[in-house]
Amino acid sequence: MKVSHVSALAVFLLFGSAACDPSKEELEKTKAQLATTSTERDNLKSQLDQANAKVSSLQSEVSALQAKAAAAPPAAAAAPPPEEKPAAKKAAGKKKESAKAKEETKKATTGAASF
Repeated sequence: MKVSHVSALAVFLLFGSAACDPSKEELEKTKAQLATTSTERDNLKSQLDQANAKVSSLQSEVSALQAKAAAAPPAAAAAPPPEEKPAAKKAAGKKKESAKAKEETKKATTGAASF
């Protein structure tokens, strides 16, 4: 009876290990996929942390620039922009010259002293 129990145990172990071989291969494949996926996840978390840090930095920079811009208008209002009077004077000067030229032309053609 001992021999039959040992034989049964040997047969069970033989068929049991043969049945586990496909499962073992699948298990190893799944472990490798898990390791790859975990590495990708860790890399993505690292990239996310870097992006969040950059966003925080840019937000603080925007806040500082907005505060600076809010403080700048009173200083800009104190100094008015330069006026465009010199350009207007040039245009008026050209009109006067052309009016003088017309008057001289009339004097020369009619012989009158003044109009």
